[in-house]
Amino acid sequence: MSETTSRIRFILNDRPVAIETIAPTATLLDYLRLTRRLTGSKEGCAEGDCGACTVLVGRLAGDDLVYESVNACIRFVGSLNATHVVTVEHLAATDGTLHPVQQAMVDWHGSQCGFCTPGIVMSLYGLWLSKDAPTRTDIEKALQGNLCRCTGYEPIVKAAEAVARLRPDALFDPILKTRTEIRAALSELANAGTIVVGEAGRTLIVPGTVAGLAEVLAQHPQSTIVAGSTDVGLWVTKQMRAIDPVVFIGGLQELQAIREDATGITIGAGVSYSAAFPALSAAVPALAPLIDRIGGEQVRNMGTIGGNIANGSPIGDTPPPLIALGATLTLRSASGTRSLPLEDFFIAYGRQDRAAGEFVESVFVPSLPEGTHFAVYKISKRRDEDISALCGAFRIALNGDGTVTDARIAFGGMAATPKRAATVEAALLGKVWSEDTVTAAQGAFEQDYQPLSDWRATAEYRLLTAKNLLLRFFLETGGDEVQVRRFEGVA
Repeated sequence: MSETTSRIRFILNDRPVAIETIAPTATLLDYLRLTRRLTGSKEGCAEGDCGACTVLVGRLAGDDLVYESVNACIRFVGSLNATHVVTVEHLAATDGTLHPVQQAMVDWHGSQCGFCTPGIVMSLYGLWLSKDAPTRTDIEKALQGNLCRCTGYEPIVKAAEAVARLRPDALFDPILKTRTEIRAALSELANAGTIVVGEAGRTLIVPGTVAGLAEVLAQHPQSTIVAGSTDVGLWVTKQMRAIDPVVFIGGLQELQAIREDATGITIGAGVSYSAAFPALSAAVPALAPLIDRIGGEQVRNMGTIGGNIANGSPIGDTPPPLIALGATLTLRSASGTRSLPLEDFFIAYGRQDRAAGEFVESVFVPSLPEGTHFAVYKISKRRDEDISALCGAFRIALNGDGTVTDARIAFGGMAATPKRAATVEAALLGKVWSEDTVTAAQGAFEQDYQPLSDWRATAEYRLLTAKNLLLRFFLETGGDEVQVRRFEGVA
């Protein structure tokens, strides 16, 4: 076992914090409000939807210091080692002068009841730090995870547009002013050993390396691995589940690497949706609008591609397109690594092909061959921040005369696992890519899927929609020049 210590250490606003005793499931929001009496961050939903609890968390990414908006209500304190947590109380100057982001909200009347305002301010502050000239789309994306019931968003957007223009060198800002010092402090807090906090079963463990993670899981194979906690957080806040011992892997930079070459992209299991977005959207443009609809900005900053896969949910958004793209998964344990096609990882509801002590290390997404066409469609009751009723991904290759030479179709929300439509694919192969072919193949969906009815959609709706999405894909890839149109709205 690697060297161990027993303290979680981070910086909270302008003060160092060292914690030797804390519950593995203690949330950052409860710690801020109940222990530190920093009550600007609010609890609205306790599930990462409303954004009233938004804070910034700074972390080292290589030599860079990156600040991201996160939901404090589902972020666990155990995940914070070697980070800088910034709350709304840190923004104003010591003499009470408001930060320009706060002042813009006042000037443009961006607040009424005020409950959601601190979270909105922190989301806009994160945008202000990262973009000098945000577009309206950038602003709306930054606010995607912040719900306001009374003000309306136009004055908030105008405040964001106004403050973006305020960039004089003398401008007061608590992060810009101390960035060098914070970077050095976080570098010192980074720990190559393993942190163990707790006893008598109520234990949290923070490995310092991937090799250390493999050692921990060999000794504690029943542990709950937590990366972004965007799903596990709800197990605690909504279901009151005991998940001890908890192994936090969000600080493992070895799992946050993205490697690209001519064959494809390898994405570490700890890479967040936000971090994966540039590479994936450049390689497969159809993935960009899908990722933009996974939660709000805070969720995308926390949630990971690897976690979405490892969780094995039948309605996870990334497995269907990755299966259709032919992705492969690498699993690791103390005894070594093994790879398998992603589609083979999902065995049954709640069961994945992962042995005791194994964890998802990376996923490889092969490059799309020239002439291959791909699209993915997410169907949900509301456009943003909603779980899929179903998610369908389509990949097809045609030869010179328009005959289908390859077809891969995968759906989430249609079965107990993310699953390919093998019978539909067989009905397309060797046929001319035409409306008659597609119409004939639609009847094969019943052989591939027997979906359930739930509060998101009925079984009949899901089957009909799956058939219609195949027709939609044909219509968007038909004609002399085959082009895949970006999906911009709710289907």
